[in-house]
Amino acid sequence: MTLKSKSIDDSPKLNRVLGLWDLIFYGIVLNQPVAAVGLFGLVSVISKGHMVTTLLFSMVAMSLTAISYGRMAALYPSAGSAYSYVGKGLNKHLGFLAGWAMILCYLIIPIINTVFGVLTIQRLFPGIPYSIGIIVFIISISLLNLIGVRSSMNANRLMLYLMLVIIGAFIVLAVRYILNTLGLDGLTDTRPFYNHETFSIRTIASGTSLVALTYVGFDGITTLAEDVKNPKKNILLAVLVVCIFTGLFSGLQMYLAQQSAQSMWVESDQLNNLPFYLRIPNQNIETAFMTVCAQVGGTLLFHAMILAMFIACVGSGMAGQLGAARLLYGMGKENVLPKRLFSFLDKKRNTPSFNISVIAGLAIIGALLLNYQKVAELINFAALIAFMGVNLATINRLYFKREAKKRNIFTDLIVPAAGFLFCLWIWMSLPNSPKIIGGVWLLAGVIILVITTKGFRKQPANLDFQDVN
Repeated sequence: MTLKSKSIDDSPKLNRVLGLWDLIFYGIVLNQPVAAVGLFGLVSVISKGHMVTTLLFSMVAMSLTAISYGRMAALYPSAGSAYSYVGKGLNKHLGFLAGWAMILCYLIIPIINTVFGVLTIQRLFPGIPYSIGIIVFIISISLLNLIGVRSSMNANRLMLYLMLVIIGAFIVLAVRYILNTLGLDGLTDTRPFYNHETFSIRTIASGTSLVALTYVGFDGITTLAEDVKNPKKNILLAVLVVCIFTGLFSGLQMYLAQQSAQSMWVESDQLNNLPFYLRIPNQNIETAFMTVCAQVGGTLLFHAMILAMFIACVGSGMAGQLGAARLLYGMGKENVLPKRLFSFLDKKRNTPSFNISVIAGLAIIGALLLNYQKVAELINFAALIAFMGVNLATINRLYFKREAKKRNIFTDLIVPAAGFLFCLWIWMSLPNSPKIIGGVWLLAGVIILVITTKGFRKQPANLDFQDVN
């Protein structure tokens, strides 16, 4: 993706070849335009029919945080991660802990893709035992990674186009279905945004803490900072556009899904006045969106959405597993983990084969012990820790330690502080289980940090996040 040239002093430099739209496309690929699909049933139930509202709340928090990422990327174009920004903007030891939280995210990505991939394919083949599906899925993506199969940017681009075509078909068919069943009023109903009978700040907060998963991944744009034309402007614009696009596009999908579901069940049973979210079958709650697809678009749309989501889970699961394996490889080289084991590299295929096997084992255990909701909440726990750290680093670096004489209290203090507080509110709304598991993980990071730095007297080990996306 980058081209090298040589300056007069013969030192290698990176050509800045990526424009704004290249970054936006890359960010949309990372976030996935159908990221909210798996959350439709869960968040609708948790928020009592206000999933669209939770998406918009989360969009505000992520957009404010995206501004902080963009501004830090302008200051440190060779960094590109919460680990680097917190380390440079606050403290290297705090940066290590932010990186440690990010590692948890990468370890969980194969788990969440496995869980949703198996739940999705079970809608086509309900006879597949869940545990067998989990094991087969993880072994399959592990073998593909071990033999060196790589997904190219062209494959990602093709997958994105396929998803957009399918979700575009859903939007058109859902609009037609709502018009035929509820009329024009069904497309202008404001209850998905605010229903005074069920609206509650507590349930909205709980739903928002889960739906934040939709936005996790936008920060990957900053890893390209060295390759971007005018990074000071374009990184900031790209992360902001991707967050807003994700929120609005996902909100449109969920609005139409909710209205379609409401009209579907009203149509099937005029006597039952229960809201749609109380009528979603528990066994299909993670794939409730597929049920709506079957109603508005028939068997063809149902099968197309299932196959697209399954393929996306395979691709994302492979990338997540390999990214996590590379992180463990880097930690092995830095002696954070036993070097002899974790720094092993298969020379023939240039893959960290031992680490891939470790990630596979952890993924099987995690997928069998945790359901989709708990895995999503754990990812959000870790991601929000990193996001809060970047917001605080932005305040410290741009407001309190700004080299220029002029400081802008709004852009340098209020905006990142609002991002921090919004992320903190979402983080505090998480259930206790991800806080306990995540807290144990962070405690392990503190212990490792104390040991490797001789009680904070040495600099922490370097964590390399440059090659994990």
